[in-house]
Amino acid sequence: MSDRLSVFKTYKLYVGGKFPRSESGRVYEVTDSKGNWLANAPQSSRKDARDAVVAARKAFGGWSGATAYNRGQILYRIAEMLEGRREQFTREVAEAEGLSKSKAAAQVDAAIDRWVWYAGWTDKIAQIVGGANPVAGPYFNLSTPEPTGVVAVLAPQDSSFLGLVSVLAPVIATGNTAVVVASEKSPLPALSLGEVLATSDVPGGVVNILSGRTAEITPSLASHQDVNAIDLAGADEELAKELEIAAADNLKRVLRPQPVDWNDPQGTDRLTAFLETKTVWHTTGSLGASGSAY
Repeated sequence: MSDRLSVFKTYKLYVGGKFPRSESGRVYEVTDSKGNWLANAPQSSRKDARDAVVAARKAFGGWSGATAYNRGQILYRIAEMLEGRREQFTREVAEAEGLSKSKAAAQVDAAIDRWVWYAGWTDKIAQIVGGANPVAGPYFNLSTPEPTGVVAVLAPQDSSFLGLVSVLAPVIATGNTAVVVASEKSPLPALSLGEVLATSDVPGGVVNILSGRTAEITPSLASHQDVNAIDLAGADEELAKELEIAAADNLKRVLRPQPVDWNDPQGTDRLTAFLETKTVWHTTGSLGASGSAY
């Protein structure tokens, strides 16, 4: 028999590149699919949500201003780090969702592959949704995508890791910063993801991860004047309606919850969901004494 004491993991929030406990000091019990205790997770307060928004706004300028190629490199680095901790995430997903080890491993593999897929899109999405527009007159007319800003992301409730990656990766791939509200019943994979992000060259504040009661945390995010958009993937119908009304106060972009099988192949819809299009007009001018235009 081993005479070692059990070393239980202390899960913390991930805000501004640091790992604080909830300012409220509260925690709540997280159990597996059979009701067995797994850990105590921080129960975030509205103050934690406001702190996360401040961190996300502070990080937005540097992240959105980075080259798309650099963002792709960082997203790929996240996938590398996840691959190295594959066994840990497989265990956490299996416990959270009541899956066999093989099925949980398949979910983790799909999530890692999804990070790689979105990493490859960072410097290509502009060619898909932007371009030169034909206009009548001697003008260049160019449309380019730009990130919306700070995005609140409600992670799916029943897909603790693959669903989380599916809603988070496209938000940051396009230059937005994120405040993530983890799955209420299965927050541990999301909180462990914060540990990966902290060692993956992701600047502090680009992703902020909160755990707790979804219905308690999210109203302050939906009504926050410095949040530019919100993804309601993890909200039920009643909560989604409440949050959508609150979001209208400052004309947030809202992505409504829809029935989704997170195992389905990903597309570009979530990449474009939180992009704005900037169109610039510029006179073509003239070249040479002949007055020829270009």
